[in-house]
Amino acid sequence: MILPANTTLGMIGGGQLGQMFTFAAKSMGYKVLCFEPADTCPTADITEHLSAQFDDKEALKAFAERCDAITLEFENIPVSTVEFLEQFCPVHPSSKALAIAQNRILEKNHIQSTGLQTANFAVIETADDLASAWSIIQQPSILKISTLGYDGKGQIVVEDEAGLQKAFDELEKRPCVLEERVALAKEISVVLCRNAQGEIGYFPIAENIHINGILDTTIAPARVSDATAEQARQMATQLANSLDYVGVLAVEIFVTEDGRLLINEMAPRPHNSGHFTMDACLTSQFQQQARMMCGLPPGSTKQHTPAVMKNLLGDVWHDQNAPYWQHILQHPTGYLHLYGKAEARIGRKMGHFTVLDDTIDTALSTANTMMSQL
Repeated sequence: MILPANTTLGMIGGGQLGQMFTFAAKSMGYKVLCFEPADTCPTADITEHLSAQFDDKEALKAFAERCDAITLEFENIPVSTVEFLEQFCPVHPSSKALAIAQNRILEKNHIQSTGLQTANFAVIETADDLASAWSIIQQPSILKISTLGYDGKGQIVVEDEAGLQKAFDELEKRPCVLEERVALAKEISVVLCRNAQGEIGYFPIAENIHINGILDTTIAPARVSDATAEQARQMATQLANSLDYVGVLAVEIFVTEDGRLLINEMAPRPHNSGHFTMDACLTSQFQQQARMMCGLPPGSTKQHTPAVMKNLLGDVWHDQNAPYWQHILQHPTGYLHLYGKAEARIGRKMGHFTVLDDTIDTALSTANTMMSQL
């Protein structure tokens, strides 16, 4: 069923992804209702906001009864919350997809069950699993907490078995995966959208550069061969279809030095590496999110100009004083997006900017210059 304009779309979560979705959905004629425990948040500044906890069933029911479809801003929403909402209103993506995406153990096992490859890994549920996990990996590796890890949080590099024990203790002995550190040529991501009819749209493959586990730069289109790009799209498609996924899905992929493609993880929502679509593509990832919720076909994902996106962390603020944004705004193809967060903190995503140009090299040079000036 196609939802007409002026119906209400629900957004669970009120951060910057919810804010950018709300801008997109409202521009398409839809109303947006946000459900977010915090009293203040970026999304609340621009649309109606219900403030309640994720386990407040009375508030959740009232929220669902006002919505024609619901979507998610981030993957750490309790699965039980989404299962409860599904009794009253369509939720995209589903609780099934969410449960897999928010748990590294379930996620990696599911990926491999579909015939796709990940880096070698071993599951650690308790301290009794440490020795057997190390015997499987037996090389420098990364211990990753199974839930609630993002932007490099909950990940510790391990060099030897003694280091594994120490890292497990630092992660409070919670379930983890011990993952092989592969020799990387680069990291890429596929951001796609899929509706309930199984129609899929693919944005250009993005190339991602991280600093301290946080995405710093996205280059689009990625500097990879056509064959690599096509293989990445096929892998992401296979994963989306295996979940009967509805919505926007980001699939992060390692490209190894020996040419293999390994799925790192997925995000059941618009992704930081897809922000370039707001300025460089005919349809943004947030417009696609609304289109998938509403039963519409994917919009055109054509990219009209090469793009480089840079994240703006709280690190570039000085004593809570904002940087001099004219370094970006004075450039005719520099596009600034600030999220309206009240407090700048080290490592906190406060905004991003995109530079468009005729070539990736010139766009990247300009973006790097802008960042150094900030």
